[in-house]
Amino acid sequence: MSQVPSEAAEAVLQPSQPVPDSAVFVEGPDFETDLSLQQLLQSYERIGFQANSLGKAIDIVNRMRKWRLSDEPISPDESDEYADHDIRARTRCNIFLGYTSNLISSGLRDIIKYLVKHKHVSAIVTTAGGVEEDFIKCLGKTYLADFKLDGADLRKKGMNRIGNLVVPNDNYCRFEDWLLPILDTMLAEQSATGEVWTPSSFIRRLGKEINNEESVYYWAYKNDIPVFCPALTDGSLGDMIYFHSFRSPGLIIDIVGDIRALNELSRKSKKAGMIILGGGVCKHQIANAMLIRNGADFAVYINTGQEFDGSDSGAQPDEAVSWGKIRAGAESVKVFADATLVFPLLVAATFAQRQLS
Repeated sequence: MSQVPSEAAEAVLQPSQPVPDSAVFVEGPDFETDLSLQQLLQSYERIGFQANSLGKAIDIVNRMRKWRLSDEPISPDESDEYADHDIRARTRCNIFLGYTSNLISSGLRDIIKYLVKHKHVSAIVTTAGGVEEDFIKCLGKTYLADFKLDGADLRKKGMNRIGNLVVPNDNYCRFEDWLLPILDTMLAEQSATGEVWTPSSFIRRLGKEINNEESVYYWAYKNDIPVFCPALTDGSLGDMIYFHSFRSPGLIIDIVGDIRALNELSRKSKKAGMIILGGGVCKHQIANAMLIRNGADFAVYINTGQEFDGSDSGAQPDEAVSWGKIRAGAESVKVFADATLVFPLLVAATFAQRQLS
């Protein structure tokens, strides 16, 4: 019998170095046992791939939630206020939540409303659509449809497609009827007081006016949670403000006041965490605010963006570390996934864990 070529044997049968005791082996959920939802979600940490990333995101968010200033030693330059133990025990991590408009159009709106209603977040950054679609849903329904519906045919029918959802254009007409009188009142108040509006005070006022518990921004108004929207005019809100500028010119919405408010909220945070769903303006505006405090302490990104095109939307957390927007050594993860798939699971394993137990 001929011998196995030694070079082939050496190549194929390369011996392994010892595996360290700290290594975690891959293991999936055991459906032979009665698994609770929480046990199933805990198993994600050991499945691998993006399940592993989601498991890490769950762990990071729970760390954000549990952190208290009293966990930290008192620094030599600490103010007298924060030297008090009770105040330190009540001082929590400020969680900055960002999301794109399509997620308010989707059923994630109800999850975001839950977080705001129960004061689980400290501030929100979103887009114009992320604001207006919430109010529009209070005035009319959004419906499930199909990604493949013909655009020209939908246009004839007055139906606007958002992925595999459709919104009747009549909903936007109702939005105009609701919004324009409010803009008249806001202009009159501005003229009387000399105080101009900011995007956040504008959104707060609309949350008060909608007076509807289905609304995210009603609860933001009730709970005094600021909502920042740097691109407020990039949508139907912009259309309405444009129309109003012909009828009753003079309304001023000042973005300078908001950038100061957002950056100061970041700077004064004893601990700061980011949860960002999607990319674009909402992602970078929060990250840039974190730069003011030399970076976030925790960061969770959920999006499908890729980094090879150099976009900020696709950038991974380590790129933000290079800019000082996430602190070196901070706990961070990016989950490459559609947020509608994984954000409900993340919230179930974190903010809503007690309700589901």
